[in-house]
Amino acid sequence: MKTLDIVTSNGALAVVLFPGKGRGVVALRPFAAGELVERAPVITVPASDVPALTSTALGRYYFEWGPEDDQAAVALGYGSLYNHSYEPNAAFEFREDEHVIEFLALRAIAAGEELTVNYNNLGELAANPLGFDVR
Repeated sequence: MKTLDIVTSNGALAVVLFPGKGRGVVALRPFAAGELVERAPVITVPASDVPALTSTALGRYYFEWGPEDDQAAVALGYGSLYNHSYEPNAAFEFREDEHVIEFLALRAIAAGEELTVNYNNLGELAANPLGFDVR
């Protein structure tokens, strides 16, 4: 594993700085396909507060939430720091009744590899363009 500029670590995952890209999450140990990578608790934001949230720095880090996707959830742990890829090695699943987001390995992930998710998640929206340039 190459030397990483680790910002913080929990033993299995680390937040690192990628030059020209910003922060991202890296595996510090291997993960098997289908393995739970992280179970991140969330802070839920009611629909009436989402417009205020989007005008803050957190507006780039929340997930749409709730039965109508009109609420927001800010993932704690490393959950809001996974970078986007159209060919991700992890996916996320909402557990709204438990107030968590689970991140699961889509394939084997090596120690030192960046963990990425498709912000559109999986399915028919997987390749939809995002409102920013993907690096």
